[in-house]
Amino acid sequence: MADRSYVYEPVSIEAPVKTQAHSMEQGQLWRQYIIAGVANIGIMATGFALGWTSPVNLKLLHPDDTPLSRPVTNDEISWIGSLISIGAMFGPFIGGFLASKVGRRWGILLSSVPLIVGFILMIAVQNVGMIYAGRVFWGLAVGILYTVSPMYCAEIATDDKRGALGSFLQLFVVFGLLLVYGVGPFVSYFALQYVGIAVVAVFCVLFFFMPETPMYYLNKDDIDSAAKSLQFIRGKSRAGVQAELDKMAAEVTTANEKTANLSDVFRGANFKAFYIVCILVAVQQFSGINVVLFYMATIFEAAGASLDSAIATIIIGAVQVGASAITPLVVDRLGRRMLLLISCTGTTVGLGLLGVYFILDTNGSPVVDNMRFLPILALVLFIVTYCVGLGPLPWAIMGELLPIEVKALASPIATAFCWMVSFLVTRYFNPIADAVGMGVAFLIFGVCCIIAFFFTFFVVPETKGKSFQEIQEMLAGKPGARGLWVLTICKVLGADRGPKEF
Repeated sequence: MADRSYVYEPVSIEAPVKTQAHSMEQGQLWRQYIIAGVANIGIMATGFALGWTSPVNLKLLHPDDTPLSRPVTNDEISWIGSLISIGAMFGPFIGGFLASKVGRRWGILLSSVPLIVGFILMIAVQNVGMIYAGRVFWGLAVGILYTVSPMYCAEIATDDKRGALGSFLQLFVVFGLLLVYGVGPFVSYFALQYVGIAVVAVFCVLFFFMPETPMYYLNKDDIDSAAKSLQFIRGKSRAGVQAELDKMAAEVTTANEKTANLSDVFRGANFKAFYIVCILVAVQQFSGINVVLFYMATIFEAAGASLDSAIATIIIGAVQVGASAITPLVVDRLGRRMLLLISCTGTTVGLGLLGVYFILDTNGSPVVDNMRFLPILALVLFIVTYCVGLGPLPWAIMGELLPIEVKALASPIATAFCWMVSFLVTRYFNPIADAVGMGVAFLIFGVCCIIAFFFTFFVVPETKGKSFQEIQEMLAGKPGARGLWVLTICKVLGADRGPKEF
């Protein structure tokens, strides 16, 4: 049954007449930004949940403001921080199921259920086990939204704006982080939970009136609802969206001719898309972003900064928001690969500087006293360049590369893999840092960013401005300009042949 929770302009059931005026119809393309923004308010709520430990850990260590009868231990703090990743490993499979069975829109809306359950558990908390459970429920919501939201944004976007809408995920995550960083230290434990519930409530109310994606309706052979959805998103008449609708229908028809099952994810061009996405989300976590943010206070202390830790955290949150706001403005001009290469370079330099500083400091080098500014400089460089590329673009690329017929199967696996890596990095960083030193640990993360640079340069295809069909043709091996360019370089270097162009 077609979704009727929002109002469309009346559409004639007669076949539209394609006139020159209709083909040049401008519409209201800003609508896709509004719709994607509302969809990502749910992502903002997950950012709130991810950053929740920053202000709350201090409250739990001194539980006068919480219902706990005793302070939590350091080991419990570690589990509280990492259990959200456990929930996020399972959430993608729920999200993939919901996206294919009830639609992208309802999949996103239903993510509010585990979010609300998590906040209720935090309010009713009587022991640490309830906090653990709340973090797992939040993780389920994170996994659902990180799977379905990129899918939704990719499917409502025009080809030339898909990168911008895909990068909204990172922007709204850091909005959520900044909110919890800015409010958490200055309100009670209980008041903070109510702020989180308010964010979820706003998300539910606003997104309820947003449309389902045309692609989902076309997959269900509901062409009329797909047309109405596309009209609502583009702000055009039926005749004005007919050409785009026909193109979408052709892509869906081609995809539906292939009966997709799990084994299809690991075949041919599907597998190319899948392993590219998996490696990108893995290097995102192996960049050490969560560890760097966790040790922010240590980095400020090493620099001799006199700022209060709460104020310092708010400043870093604001830097994240500012940097993340750059990507939607430039990603469809510079392209995904260029921003990823810039990001990998900047994060490598930032981690290298942090690593060298901590090694010198550990060894008692006298030059450290003249380099107290270096940790903050390195921290800002790392965060800015991470938020420009490695933060948002793996999710945007996931929504673009994975073919329609396997997207609901492959996206959950890739997202679950991301959060498994996140859990391993956050849970076991301390033992590794104790064994080799924090400076060496940061250098290891830097090496991972170097690997990400070369992987992006030689393997990741550029999807800027390309339709889903054109992207699949690239993955299938049809050469493009970059392939000819790389082949020329290889010939100059004396190689017989270059790497195959995706």
